Amino acid sequence: MNQGIEDQNSLSADLARDFFRNVYTYMFGALGISGILAYTVGTNTAYFSSLFMNAEGGISPVFWIIAFAPVGIGLLIQWGYNRLSMGVLLALFILYSGLMGLSLSTIFLVYNIASIASTFFVAAGAFAGMAILGYTTKTDLTKFGSLLYMVFIGMFIAGIVNIFMKSDGMGFIIACLGVFVFTGLTAYSMQQLKSVATNTDLTEDERNKLSLIGGLQLYILFINLFLSLLRLLGNRN
Repeated sequence: MNQGIEDQNSLSADLARDFFRNVYTYMFGALGISGILAYTVGTNTAYFSSLFMNAEGGISPVFWIIAFAPVGIGLLIQWGYNRLSMGVLLALFILYSGLMGLSLSTIFLVYNIASIASTFFVAAGAFAGMAILGYTTKTDLTKFGSLLYMVFIGMFIAGIVNIFMKSDGMGFIIACLGVFVFTGLTAYSMQQLKSVATNTDLTEDERNKLSLIGGLQLYILFINLFLSLLRLLGNRN
């Protein structure tokens, strides 16, 4: 009997290791795609203007399409993964990463590169710390995560409103809340992913799809944490 338990634990550990390797491969792959596109477009005014500016010098409709399209794609991936093939999910994931990279190109026009780089490492440290905490803690974070998601929805709506209001005060409050919300959600998401990773009842196809979704979730949390910190710590050009 003890041997059976040991074998089961060993199987769970192997599955969890493979699952998280895939999760982080997707996450870092997305960060790489977004980072390359953001830097390429954001540091070249000709590229940026041709993509996002109209003939009169204003923001073109393409900018708003690129800015908001990832929201729809992300929801499609997370809500429709059961009905979509792995190939379609991967294509949508790459498209999401690319569109996010184009959107993120704007930060190079606002903040200097040294500030962006230093904030990236601060965000990486905070993210890693909370990811480890979420994976190792024995405390159930379900209620905590649900509360944070409610705050996040409120922040999202307030952020859209602030696009038109252009209030520095509201932007500062949203950024402060963002640091708290996205670090907390990182711990919560890691705990949820851990339960998925050790589930031996999932098929290989389900595990592959869920690892992609896990990578997407962690990527979204990291990007939002980074942007929140950048608004607070970044030095403008």
